[in-house]
Formats: sequence, C-alpha cells, structure tokens
Amino acid sequence: MSPPRTVLTTTVGVVGAGPAGLLVANLLQQRGIDCVVVDKFTREQVYARARAGFIEWRNRLLLEAVGLGERMLREGAGHGHCEFRSFGNSFVFDYSALTGGRVHWVYPQHELVDDMAGAFVDGGGDLRGGMECVVVLDHADPVIVCRDAATGEELELRCTLLAGCDGFHGPVRASLPEDALEAFPIDHPFQWLAFLVEAPPSSDHVIYALHADGYAAHMQRSSSLSRYYLQCAIGDAVDDWPDERVWPALRTRLATDGFELVEGPISERTLVELRSVVFEPMQYRNTFLVGDAAHIITPCGGKGMNLALQDAVVFVELAERRLAGDRSALDDYSARRLPDVWRLQEFSHWFLHMVQNYEPGPGSAFMQGLQRARLRELEHSPEFAQHFASAYVGVE
Repeated sequence: MSPPRTVLTTTVGVVGAGPAGLLVANLLQQRGIDCVVVDKFTREQVYARARAGFIEWRNRLLLEAVGLGERMLREGAGHGHCEFRSFGNSFVFDYSALTGGRVHWVYPQHELVDDMAGAFVDGGGDLRGGMECVVVLDHADPVIVCRDAATGEELELRCTLLAGCDGFHGPVRASLPEDALEAFPIDHPFQWLAFLVEAPPSSDHVIYALHADGYAAHMQRSSSLSRYYLQCAIGDAVDDWPDERVWPALRTRLATDGFELVEGPISERTLVELRSVVFEPMQYRNTFLVGDAAHIITPCGGKGMNLALQDAVVFVELAERRLAGDRSALDDYSARRLPDVWRLQEFSHWFLHMVQNYEPGPGSAFMQGLQRARLRELEHSPEFAQHFASAYVGVE
C-alpha cells in the first residue's frame, strides 16, 4: 500500500533550511510571497551541527537591514585583523584599517540559522523539518515529493518556482537532466581535520600558520568555543588523530613567542576533503540552485556561507520581479551570480595554496617559494595588502 500523500500548493518551494534556504524564506515572507520550506533534518538536528561562523561585512549589513541580525550583533563579535605565522616569522594583518573600518562578524552558523528559522516561523511561515525530498517530478511547473521521516507520510508540494538550497549532496540538483548543467570541479592535493574545542579562544583573532609539518589554523566561534584546523596526510582518518596527537601538533604548528594554546575537550572532529566546483548555469527551467547546491568552495577565507547568502538575495529579487509579471527576470540569475562565485573561488584557491604545505615532489619547492613571495607581498606591499583585505572582509 502506498503511503498517504497530502497535496499542497505554494508559490515558492524551498528545499533546505540552512542559511540560504532560510534567508530566501524570510525575504519572500517580508515581500508577501508565500513559500514552504522543507528539510530532511529537524530544527533541533540543524542546531546541533556547528558549522561556519565568519560573516562578511556585506552580509553583516544585509542581515541587519532585513531584521535578522539583532542577536548576531548583540552576541557576536567584530574581527578586523588576522595573523600569519610562517618560517619563523609572524605578522598581524590589520585588514580593517585597509577597508575603512570594515570587519568580519564572528557568529556561529547554527545560531544564525536558529535566528532565521525563528523569525520565519514567528511570522507565520511554513517550515517542515524531518521531511526528506525524495523526488522532483517536474522542473517547468515544479512538483516535489517529500516523505516524513517519522510517519512515512508523503507531501506533494506544487509550486511556481523551486529553490534548491539543499547543499552539494541534495536531491534537487541531482534530479536535473545530465545535460542541464556543466560542472567545473577541481580536487586540491590537501586534506584537513577540523576540531571544535570546548575552550575559550587562544587568541582574539584568526591565526593562519604555515609549518613544515603542515598547515594549522585557529578561529574563534564564541567565548567558550574554538575551531582548529590541521592539515593531515591524504588518506588519514579521524581516528588517526586522537587527543594525544592533536594537541602536540597544534602546539608545534601554532608556536610563536608568548603564545599559549588553551586546551579543552574536543567535541567534534571532522575530515575536510578540499574540493571546489561550480555548476553552470545555476538554474534549469523554474528550478534554481542556491548556495552549496550550485557551488562548493574551500573553507579558506570563509566564503561558503557568505556566497550562499548573496545567492539568496539575488534569487528573491528576481523572483519578485518574475511574479510581478516580468517573465524574463529569472533568466538573469546565473549571469548575476556567477561572476561573484568565480571571483571568490579564485580568492579562496589563491589563499589555500598560499598556506598549505606541499608534499615533497616535482615542483613542491617552487610552490613553497611562491608562498614565501606572497606572504612577503602581503606584509610589505600596500597595493597587494589592499586587494587582499577587500576580498577577505567582503567589500563589494
């Protein structure tokens, strides 16, 4: 017997309740455009996953302007400088001073998602967690079928426009015809381990460290949580890095005069395979890809969530025009977003290859020489530093 199915009609169907999907939902709600948001995870499951926390200047202003930044501004913190440690040298880079006082805002992604979910639901929005999208039946007049993980009941959601905000492995892009998009991927020859530590930050700014043993980084998440990254050998597994190996590696790679590493319980360990990909176009008929569904960028520079938020803004702007009668408005979505996507892909790729340790082999010594040259330029060239600062903090 087939599971019971409910049929629901809405103007915009949103698959995925992460930053991109929930910003789309809130902006549509503020414009009086009805939408339904579905996600395979419940709101509690989403909140339990600690992710990014580096919000660009332009997105800090955006969230404040649309009424979604109150708690972020109250509980987060502005960061205007970072530090590079390498080859016995260390310098603090004051990017705020180079960008007219602009700063990053450090605020955990799961807290931002919770804020946006609360605002949408409090405003009468329809947010359905624990509903996995199992099939997309149509893309011209989008129809998706979702299944309740708890009851097995199905929801058939019919909509005018479909926003696939469901991440790289989500079902929306996977449902498109093979020839609808072209993928531009690259696998980077590096691998990281990411650790979330229940301890106050060891520094009041981000630290990027180059070391003969591999890259390491320290980042603040809150007053009681810190994020660390360690470059590891390709093929390493999480279990290869117990506490007894993690802390000596961090102490060694982050070492500099007067620096003390604040240790604590490691609450999360994840493997980060460094891959970048862009899908073109970012749309097919009346289905639109927003955020990680359309592009994956390395964590270097903290651009993933920030790109997703900008995708959401442009999608909603063009969707409003389309629903008001401009039938060609959404044809501009890919053309509007792809230049920004490629610009930040270039920045993240350049940044990644400036701080990684290369395995010995043909060309590795040359690449290490380029790293030193780039770091010298960053420290001593005002023009080079200005360009980096603007891209890093998110000045359009």
